Amino acid sequence: MDRHEMRTKAENLMAKLTLEEKIGMVHGAHLFSTQGVERLGIPPLIMSDGPMGVRQEFEPDHWKAIDRSDDYVTYLPCNSALAATWNRDLAFAMGSVLGEEARGRGKDVILAPGINIKRSPLCGRNFEYFSEDPYLTGELAVPFIQGVQQWDVAACVKHFAANNQETQRLWVNVEIDEKALREIYLPAFYECLTRGNSLSVMGAYNKLYGEHCCQSQYLLHDILRQEWGYEGVVISDWGGVHDTEFAAMSELDIEMSVTDDFDHYFMADPLKKAVEQGKIPESKVNEKVIRILMLMMQLHMLEGGEGSRRRGTYNLPEHRYAALETARESVVLLKNDTGYLPLCEERIKKLLLIGENAERIHSKGGGSAEIKALYEISPLMGIKRLLGGNARVDFVKGYESDAQEKSEDINWQEKSLEEGGGHGREEQKEDQSAAARRAALRREAVEAAKNYDTVIFVGGLNHDYDSEGLDRRDMKLPYEQDRLIRELLAVCPELVVILIGGSSVEMGEWIQDAHTVLWSYYAGMEGGTALAETLFGKVNPSGKLPETFYKNHMDCSAHALGEFAGEEQVAYKEGIFVGYRYNETFGVEPEFCFGHGVSYSRFVYEDAVYEEADGCGYVICRLTNTGKYPGGETVQVYRIKEQEKAPEEWQQKEAHLSELRPLKELAGFGKIYLEPGETGQIKISVKTRQERVRLGVGSSVKDIRLWV
Repeated sequence: MDRHEMRTKAENLMAKLTLEEKIGMVHGAHLFSTQGVERLGIPPLIMSDGPMGVRQEFEPDHWKAIDRSDDYVTYLPCNSALAATWNRDLAFAMGSVLGEEARGRGKDVILAPGINIKRSPLCGRNFEYFSEDPYLTGELAVPFIQGVQQWDVAACVKHFAANNQETQRLWVNVEIDEKALREIYLPAFYECLTRGNSLSVMGAYNKLYGEHCCQSQYLLHDILRQEWGYEGVVISDWGGVHDTEFAAMSELDIEMSVTDDFDHYFMADPLKKAVEQGKIPESKVNEKVIRILMLMMQLHMLEGGEGSRRRGTYNLPEHRYAALETARESVVLLKNDTGYLPLCEERIKKLLLIGENAERIHSKGGGSAEIKALYEISPLMGIKRLLGGNARVDFVKGYESDAQEKSEDINWQEKSLEEGGGHGREEQKEDQSAAARRAALRREAVEAAKNYDTVIFVGGLNHDYDSEGLDRRDMKLPYEQDRLIRELLAVCPELVVILIGGSSVEMGEWIQDAHTVLWSYYAGMEGGTALAETLFGKVNPSGKLPETFYKNHMDCSAHALGEFAGEEQVAYKEGIFVGYRYNETFGVEPEFCFGHGVSYSRFVYEDAVYEEADGCGYVICRLTNTGKYPGGETVQVYRIKEQEKAPEEWQQKEAHLSELRPLKELAGFGKIYLEPGETGQIKISVKTRQERVRLGVGSSVKDIRLWV
C-alpha cells in the first residue's frame, strides 16, 4: 500500500469518528497509552520506555509497578556503550532485540533511541545518548531504528531538539545560532527520520528560541514537516505540553504526561471545548488523527489491513548473546602501557577485586531507562565464572555510595515535573560518620591489596550520578575514589583500574601512575562477562571512545566558551565547536581523545586511496594485524583543513568563532577484523572531497596514520 492509498484509507476512517473519539486518540488516556475506538476496530496506541530494554509494567493510571514475573527482559548495553563499538551491524542487532521484545510485550511504540548530542560531560542523561559527534550518532541510530521497526513496532527517536541538560529541563530556553543547530544538533535527527524512517519522534522538554519544543512552530512545522517532509507521528515528552492552543495548532500529534488527570490534559477536554467554541479548527485535530491512523496501518494494527503483524517474544538466548557481543566490543582499553593485560588465568592463584562497582547492579536506575533485567552479570561474577574455581577470588568494598533508599511504592516519575523537571547535583555536606566509614573501608582495601598476586579496582559512577533529572556538578569521581586509587597504586603499582559510567570522569590525580586502565559504559546484562573476557584475553578489546574524555569539565567548550547549565536560559556560545572539534581546533589537550582505544594487537595502515563513483566518495586502505591476537580495528576518516590550528587568543574572542571551521571532522568509519598476521582491505564511504580539505585516515582523531 503506497502512502497516497494509505492516507485515503486513513481519511475515510477518520471521517467516521466523532470529535470525542478523535480527541481520545491525541492524548494519553493512561500513563502509556491513548484511547482506542472499539466500534471501528481502532486499538489504543501502547507505548513503553526502552532505550536499554522494555520497561517494567505499571498500573495503567498510577506510577506503581504491577510487580509480576512476566516483565523481566533482556537488559541491553546503553547507547553510549553501543556507540563505543563503532559497529553498525551491532546497532541493527540491538534495535532488533529491542523491537522483538517490545512486540513480545504487546507494545506499539518504543520510546528510543535517545540521540541528543553530548554537549557537556555533566549532563545526567549522557549514558542514554550515543556521542558528541552528529555523524557517528546518525550512522549508528539509523540501523538501530531499522532493527526496531522490522518487528512492526515504531521507534520514537528523542528528544527533538537541543535537549542537552537536565537542570530546569522543562523551562530552560536554549539560545543557539542556526549554523550550530543545523550542523551539530539536527543532522542525526534528519538521518533518523529520513534515511532511518523512524515512524515517530518525541519532542524535547526545553524551549528553543522561546518556544517549548513540543509545541514549536519552528521545529515541528518549519523544519520537521515543511523542510524535511516528515509525515510520521510527533509525541510529546511526558509533561512537555504547556498550552492547548499552541499544541493544537502545532504539528504535535499526541500529548502524554505523568499525571493521572487524563481528561484535563491540554489536548483532552480543553481541546474539545476549544474546537466546539470555534477557537481551534477541527481540521487540525483531523490531521493529527490521520497521521496516527497511518502509523497504525504501517504497524498492521488495524483490522482489514494488508498483511499480518509480526509476532515478537522476549528473553531469548539469542537476545542475550547479542547483548554479550555488543558488550564485548564496547569495552575501551584506555591504557596498557606495560602490556600487563591480558592476564593469564593459569598463573593466577589469588585475585582481589576492590570497589563497589565490582558487584553493584546498575539496571534498576537512571530514570526512565531503568530496566527489570532477567539478570545482570557483575564484574565480580564474570571473573569468578571465568576462573572456574581454580583461583581464589576475593572482594572488598573499598568505598561505598551514599544513596538514600527509595520508596518502592512511589515512582520518581510521579513528581518528575516539579522544580522545573531537573537540577544540578548539590554539593554534599561532609558527614563525619560517613567519612570515617570510608576511611575504614579504604584502609581495609589497601592492606588487603598487599597480599594478592593480582589486584583489580572497579569504580566509576552509578545511576546516583548518571540519571534523568540530574546533572553532575563536575567530573570528579565520587566517594573519595581518587584517594583510594592513589593509595592502592602506592602498594600495588600493577593495579588494573576499571571505571564504569555514562560519561567521562577526571583521572588527573592518578592517571600518570596507573599503567592499565579500562573503561566500560553500562554494558547490559552481560557486561561483567565482557569485562572478564577482556581482562583474560578471551576478547581483544576493540572499543573506541565516542566522546572526548576531558582532563576536567572546563576543557569542554560548553563550559570554556558557552554556558552550562542555565536555569532560565542557556547560550550555546561555542557554536559548532563541540567536543573534539573544539579541542583539536584550539589545541586543548584531553585526557583521552575522541576515537581512542587500545588493542592487544598492533594494526599497520598502508596504501590509502580516495575514489569517487556515482557521486559517492570512498577511502580504501589496507591493514595488517602484526600482533599475536585476533582483533578488530575501527578505521576513522577525518576531514582535515589545510591550515594551522586557531590562534590561542581567539579562544576568548567568541566573535571570531563564526569565521572558523573545525580543524577536524569525522567523515567516515568502518571496522575490520583480522587474524594475527592477516592483511585485509577496508572501503569506507565518505562525503565527496571539498576544496582545501584533506582526508586523514587513522585510529583516533589524534592518531592519523595516512593521508589521501
